[in-house]
Amino acid sequence: MRFADIPGHETVKAHLRDLVDRRHMPHALLLEGTEGIAKFALLRATAQYIHCQNRTPDGDSCGRCPSCLQHEHFNHIDTFFSFPLLKKKSKPTISDDYAAEFADFCRRDPFMDFGAWLAEMGNDNGQPAIFVEEAAHLLERLNLKARQAEFKIVLMWRPDRLRAEAANKLLKLIEEPHADTIFLLSSDNPRSILPTIYSRTQRINVQPYTEAEISAMLQRNLAADPAAATTAAALADGSYVRAVRLLSVDGERRQFMALFISLMRLAWQRKVRDLKDWAAELAKLGREPLMRFYAYCARMTRENYIRNIGDDRLLSMAPDERAFSDRFAPFINERNVEDIAAILDKAAADTALNGNTRIIAFDLAVKMILLIKR
Repeated sequence: MRFADIPGHETVKAHLRDLVDRRHMPHALLLEGTEGIAKFALLRATAQYIHCQNRTPDGDSCGRCPSCLQHEHFNHIDTFFSFPLLKKKSKPTISDDYAAEFADFCRRDPFMDFGAWLAEMGNDNGQPAIFVEEAAHLLERLNLKARQAEFKIVLMWRPDRLRAEAANKLLKLIEEPHADTIFLLSSDNPRSILPTIYSRTQRINVQPYTEAEISAMLQRNLAADPAAATTAAALADGSYVRAVRLLSVDGERRQFMALFISLMRLAWQRKVRDLKDWAAELAKLGREPLMRFYAYCARMTRENYIRNIGDDRLLSMAPDERAFSDRFAPFINERNVEDIAAILDKAAADTALNGNTRIIAFDLAVKMILLIKR
């Protein structure tokens, strides 16, 4: 992966090049920002640039030297990948066992759709993590000297998925790193990273893509209709991954919209029995889709509040969402918007912590009965 292969982010690329060129690369660097904006691709390009034996005058790896070719094939001997996996029952769960699958995933999707990775592992209801045996395996490998390059590099995708015992095991190495070791980390949810690790990283916030950038990428990469690409880009909050979902899997958005409308109507009508059935149906989605649903509800709450206070210029709604909002927006106001957002955040957090999804959904629905009437 070369910097030239990644669309946009020219300021971040220039900063990363400068850190390498001036030999100021920190021992632990974290790229943080929303999902689907090519943060991990930027780290892959940085690792290749560090190892490249013939960097170009314009500040990129050459793509032709032995080190670059090894990076292209995901087999550079001093580069280690670490990423979330589903727990195995029969033996230790480590990234090396899925190296080929992860390499294929990175090639297909440099924007790193976490939902697609979950589907790759065959369990939409699973909770992938980086486990303690992975940390132990990394420590064992990092205690050896670099074999080919000056630096050993760990490329870690989603350190926010590190189990506490795994994070604690890596902490000492991040606090007192080997001189020849660099950690390059990428996170969509940095608030979930163990604070003692987070505080020891140098952090770069990667900005979302603009609507124009996303629309252009959709048209170039997927031959999307310009009007559809523009609509998806407007709703994606700067994430290429979300735009692709909106464009190619609009069925999920429509499903989420129907569930959201049903929740609000049943809550307004105080139909507790029907809300219990709604919660049971919602729980069938699976854990990761449920978290996407709660995020969708949070977006719709925000958009309807913005419309209620009269600033349509800030809206990012599809035509069918806007049609529903014509009558619904007045029900989201300054008396309830913060509390609705809070219960949606709590539902998503409890779901992520492996809570009972049916109980969580029903609890949300009952609380909505009180809030929607304010």
